[in-house]
Amino acid sequence: MNQKVRAALLPPQDVGDKVETLMLHPVIKAFLCGSISGTCSTLLFQPLDLLKTRLQTLQPSDHGSRRVGMLAVFLKVVRTESLWGLWKGMSPSIVRCVPGVGIYFGTLYSLKQYFLRGHPPTPLESIMLGMSSRSVAGVCMSPITVIKTRYESGKYGYESIYAALRSIYRSEGHRGLFSGLSATLLRDAPFSGIYLMFYSQTKGLVLHDQLDAVFIPVINFSCGIFAGILASLVTQPADVIKTHMQLSPVKFQWIGQAVTIIFKDYGLRGFFQGSVPRALRRTLMAAMAWTVYEEMMAKMGLKS
Repeated sequence: MNQKVRAALLPPQDVGDKVETLMLHPVIKAFLCGSISGTCSTLLFQPLDLLKTRLQTLQPSDHGSRRVGMLAVFLKVVRTESLWGLWKGMSPSIVRCVPGVGIYFGTLYSLKQYFLRGHPPTPLESIMLGMSSRSVAGVCMSPITVIKTRYESGKYGYESIYAALRSIYRSEGHRGLFSGLSATLLRDAPFSGIYLMFYSQTKGLVLHDQLDAVFIPVINFSCGIFAGILASLVTQPADVIKTHMQLSPVKFQWIGQAVTIIFKDYGLRGFFQGSVPRALRRTLMAAMAWTVYEEMMAKMGLKS
């Protein structure tokens, strides 16, 4: 029997239920909202990620006793690779962030619906929700994260993402595709947990019901900035370790070894190389992603 005929024979309530089931599932909506917000923020802030990677991988011999700052690296990239060189690694960044941010927000929405059932999370619940969601996304997108870091370093000449995947798998095996995963999770899971906790708590202090709707995105963005700065500072050393493990998996085989070598070569300061561009990028990117995500979810009639 034709689907329209079947629907016409159903009672009105059953027709409503049938239409509802044909609509997008809320988790898919959350995934799509997260993917769109991730695309926007990735396109804008990719240069900061590239500068962070270049600063973290500078050898002591590259600058002697002088401390090389973000501006010097920026000018060098523009001079030697043109302005578009700042967007090197854009393709793996998009491939990573579009599904990656979608997976994060989709997982987060599912966990909130299952465990909280509409109640606002406590600080501890926010940390656990953020860490769990980011861990799922981090494991899923680990191979693309490795390629993205190598693209940005300027030390690898991969022709495409597929060629990079094939090259890494042939020369380093499946372990190469997941190199630095432990350090990535050590960086991303706490960042997302801490970020979500500060973001949720800061938003909770603001009485949204008494604000004009025009100001709500501004308030959400400001809360995201505050949460991002704090989370970035706490997780910066793990980001440095992750970068070295992904670029030189033979030299940096596990976290303890990486910590020892980095401290020996760079000192304590080495664990905070690239902190300024990373803090700027992660803070602005997370704030923008959450603002766009929440606005889109609200327009779809869903509570984020």
